[in-house]
Amino acid sequence: MANIIVECAKYLMIILITMYTYECFTVFGYADGDKKRRILRNQNKLMFMIHFLAFAGMYFKIGEIKILIFYAVQVVLLLAIILLYTWIYPKASRLVVNNMCMLMTIGFIMITRLSYNKAVKQCVIAAGGVAISLAVPVIIRKVKQLSEWRWLYCGVGIVALAAVVVVGTEQFGAKLGFMVGGVGVQPSEFVKILFVFFVASSFYHSRAFKDIVITTALAAFHVLILVASKDLGAALIIFIVYLVMLYVATSQPLYVFAGLGAGAAASVVAYYLFNHVRVRVIVWQDPFASYQNGGYQVAQSLFAIGTGSWFGTGLFQGKADAIPVAETDFIFSAICEEMGLIFALCIILIFLSCYVMFLNIAMQLHNRFYKLVALGLGTCFIFQSFLTIGGVTKFIPSTGVTLPLISYGGSSVLSTLIMFAIIQGLYILREDEEEDIERRKEQQLRAQKNQTRRQETTGRRKSPQDTQRTTIKRRSPAGEKKNEREKDAARRPQRREKTNKEKEINKQRIR
Repeated sequence: MANIIVECAKYLMIILITMYTYECFTVFGYADGDKKRRILRNQNKLMFMIHFLAFAGMYFKIGEIKILIFYAVQVVLLLAIILLYTWIYPKASRLVVNNMCMLMTIGFIMITRLSYNKAVKQCVIAAGGVAISLAVPVIIRKVKQLSEWRWLYCGVGIVALAAVVVVGTEQFGAKLGFMVGGVGVQPSEFVKILFVFFVASSFYHSRAFKDIVITTALAAFHVLILVASKDLGAALIIFIVYLVMLYVATSQPLYVFAGLGAGAAASVVAYYLFNHVRVRVIVWQDPFASYQNGGYQVAQSLFAIGTGSWFGTGLFQGKADAIPVAETDFIFSAICEEMGLIFALCIILIFLSCYVMFLNIAMQLHNRFYKLVALGLGTCFIFQSFLTIGGVTKFIPSTGVTLPLISYGGSSVLSTLIMFAIIQGLYILREDEEEDIERRKEQQLRAQKNQTRRQETTGRRKSPQDTQRTTIKRRSPAGEKKNEREKDAARRPQRREKTNKEKEINKQRIR
C-alpha cells in the first residue's frame, strides 16, 4: 500500500511542478495585474500540494509521526515567509518570493529523505535567515550611501577570506571555513555578496582605465586568497562575476578576452600546482577508470541519474543515500534518482526563471550602482547553480559548491536568502522609480492643463471677425457723430441758397 501511495505521489508531483514551472514563464506575458496575481497565488497552491504529497509519501513509507510534525512546522514557516513579505513589502516581487519558497521546499523534502536531523537544522537556519533577510530591503531602500563604501566592502572581504587561510579547518582537501561558538561558518558565501557591492561601487564612481586596473588587481587578490585556501569553486564564481560586471560596465570585449586568457593560464597553473585539482580533472575525463582514486562520487552520481530515468524511483525507493555528500554537493543527483529527470529539469528552469527576473530588475533600474548589483548577484546565483549541476552530471569538473537553497548548509542558505532579499529591495526601488516617473508625468500634465485654462480665461486669442465686431461696436457712436457733422456741413450751403432765393422773391413781390 505504501509503495502505491509513493508511486502515485511521484507522478502527481511531476505534474504539479511542471505546471508550476510553466507559470514561472507565462506570468511575464500578462500585463493585467489581476491575472498575474491569480497565477502567482496558484503557484503557492501547487507548491503546498507538492510539499504535502512528498511528506505524505514519506510518512506512509517509514511510518514515523515526527515526519508529520516536521511537515507542519515547515508549512508554518513557508506561510510565514509568504505572508510577511506580502504584508511588510506590498511592492515586493511575488514571483521571487514564490521561487525562493519553492526551492526551499524541494530542499526540505530531499534533505528530510536523506537525513532527518540535518533537515531540522536546515529548517532552523532557514527560519533565522528569513528573519534576518526581512530587514535587508529596508536597508537597500533607506540607506543611500551604499555606493560610497567600496573600500569597506573590499577590506572586510579580504580580511574574512584571509582568516580562513590562517585559522580555517581543512575538509575534502580545501579550507572552506572555521568554527564560531560550535557553529561552522563559511565566509566565502558572504564575501561573494560583498565582492559584488565592491565592484559595483568601483565602476559606479569611475570607469577610467587607471581605476579599472586597481579594481581588477583587488579582484584578483580575492581570487588568489581563495586559491590559497583551495576553495576553487568560490574563486571561479568570483572570477566569472567580475568578468560579467566588467563587460557590462565598460562595454569592452577586449577586457573579457584578456580575463578569459588569464583565467585559462591560471587553470593550467592550478592543475600542476594542486593535486586535488588534477584528480578532479582526471575524474571528469573518465570517472569509471579512476573509480577507486577519486572517481567514486561522480560515478555514483551518474549511476543515480541513470537509475532514476525520467520519472524517478520515488522517495525512499532509491539508493540516494549511497551517493557521497548527497545532502550538499551531490543533492541534484539524489533528486534525479528519486524524483526523476523531468522533476530535475523543472528545477533547472526555476533557477533560470529567477535569473531572468534578476536581469529584468537590473535592466529596469536607472541607477548604475544598483543595476550592477542586481546583475552581479544574478550572475553569482545562476553560475553557482551551473557549477553544481554541471559537476554532478560530468559536464564540467566537480568544484564542490552547493545548490542554492536546496543543498544542506547554513552559510549557503543564509547568504542566498540575503541575496534574494537584496534583489527584493532593488525591485522595490524600481517600483518607487516608476511611481516617481508617473507622479512627475501627472504633475506636468496638471501644469499644462492649468496653463491652458489661464490662457483661455485671461489671454485667449480672438478671431479677426470678433476683433472687427468689437472695433465696430466701440467706434460706432463716434462714427455716427462724425457723419452727422459732415451731413450738417453739406446741408448748410443748400440752406443758405434757399434762404437767399426766398429773400429775392419777397423783394419782387413788394415791388
